[in-house]
Amino acid sequence: MSMINGARMVLETLYRIGIRDIFGYPGGAVIPIYDEIYKFDGLNHYFARHEQGAAHEADGYARASGRCGVCLATSGPGATNLVTGIMTAHMDSVPMLAITGQVGRSLLGKDAFQESDIVGITLPITKTNYLVKDIRDLPRILKEAHYIATTGRPGPVLIDIPKDIQLQEISRDEFDRLYNKDFTLEGYDPNYKGHPLQIKKAARLLREAKRPLIIAGAGILKSGASKELFELAEKLQIPVTNTLLGLGSFPSDHPLALGMLGMHGTAAANYATTEADVVVAAGIRFDDRITGDPKEFCKQARIIHIDIDPAEIEKNCKVDVPIVGDLKQVLSEIHPLLEPDTHEDWVRRVTDWKTTYKLRYNEAPDGKLVPQEVLTVLNEILQGEGIVVTDVGQHQMWAAQYLTYRHPNTILTSGGAGTMGFGVPAAIGAQVAMPSSKVVLVVGDGGFQMTAQEMMLMQQYKLPVKILLLNNSYLGMVRQWQELFNDRRYSYVDMEYNPDFMKLAEAYGVKGVKIQTHDELHTKLADAIRSDEGVLIECVVEREENVYPMIPAGKTVADMVGKKGVAD
Repeated sequence: MSMINGARMVLETLYRIGIRDIFGYPGGAVIPIYDEIYKFDGLNHYFARHEQGAAHEADGYARASGRCGVCLATSGPGATNLVTGIMTAHMDSVPMLAITGQVGRSLLGKDAFQESDIVGITLPITKTNYLVKDIRDLPRILKEAHYIATTGRPGPVLIDIPKDIQLQEISRDEFDRLYNKDFTLEGYDPNYKGHPLQIKKAARLLREAKRPLIIAGAGILKSGASKELFELAEKLQIPVTNTLLGLGSFPSDHPLALGMLGMHGTAAANYATTEADVVVAAGIRFDDRITGDPKEFCKQARIIHIDIDPAEIEKNCKVDVPIVGDLKQVLSEIHPLLEPDTHEDWVRRVTDWKTTYKLRYNEAPDGKLVPQEVLTVLNEILQGEGIVVTDVGQHQMWAAQYLTYRHPNTILTSGGAGTMGFGVPAAIGAQVAMPSSKVVLVVGDGGFQMTAQEMMLMQQYKLPVKILLLNNSYLGMVRQWQELFNDRRYSYVDMEYNPDFMKLAEAYGVKGVKIQTHDELHTKLADAIRSDEGVLIECVVEREENVYPMIPAGKTVADMVGKKGVAD
């Protein structure tokens, strides 16, 4: 009789549900799984250099492709090292399976070597999680976990597998029967179809609107509703602004596009929220970086909020027409209820704001670089194509402001969690998922050093990721807040003692290019970005450049400073 152990069942089940790539780091409690990986040709395993890197790589893979990312780690510290990456995926609704090894069942709860209650630890930051207690539950749990991670509002699911279950065996015939058995999930039933009466109410408000506005968030991308968003905006001539995570859902160079809104959003986008009379909030959470003071946000508007997650409705902001459902389906149902419109006066007004408050920056003296100029030149090179990944900080906001995003899933960034260290591994995951796409990471010197070790994957797997490192030798965003709100008390943000990044690139076998002047920027950057190999491009930029516009935390549009991108 042919037998199969639990470790092999994990790999074969993943393969059958469509998984082809895994990011992981081995350890004692997953040796059986790694022993099977050694003998299994169906999955590509990418050897991360830290478990946090593996989680962010799976995250970047999922964001770029729309497929479920998978990461694998051992028990104890291996599992807990995944937590930051799991939380990052949870905050941004990214489909991920995190698989961890665990001590044998007989040792559970006895503080055994490298035991941790990873199920309890991750309960608040996963859609659900599992501790496998019976080998016969493995196929069902893996199938359930993948289904839950990828349906409704996507998110991470963790599966903790004791080592003895990985080694236990059952017959292959029994495994096949278990895999083919249907499962039911009581209480889990995502609602995709919006309520017909609410859809009619939304259509009526849009017909009555004189100054409509669409705020497009990540939900548009998750549901694949960019086409439906575009058709609605063009049919009614409605200006569109994006959240940070919604960038790319509507072409940012379209005449109706206002750019990002919120704390570091454009003046045009933020002013539009103050004067709009009807707002379609499409797949957004009304988070604090968008609303500032939620009592004042969109105060003149009647709000239509469309989201697949009922928990988001009126969690942060009171709305007039809530619609729980899938955005692609809901927008498709609203569209036939509307006749074409122009809203000429309103479009003219927001266009005037775009012209009057167009972003600009002051060039640095003596041919030195400012980060906005670097990103402006990068934008000229990319021309809205490729995939841009960012880390977190000032560079992230400049990338949102100065780069053009024409297509869905072409900017990958940590929004809700704001995780420094996300960039390098997420870019690697994105490149694995989309091997024919150009992947460019924009990162600061602080975040880069948190996960720089993942550069080794660029060399090992010949991944042509381009890392654009904006080196201002500061933790730039923290320094900006300390400048503006703490009387320039720069407490532990100075990174004067950075490594030699070119030597670091050389140590990892990655090509390094250093750019320090305006002239070098225009002669070196294009060649580095267009090359066929992985490159670390260090741009030494002005140290105390600030991100503008800026609405201070908890304030309103009336408190905005730097409307044109420079200090008022």
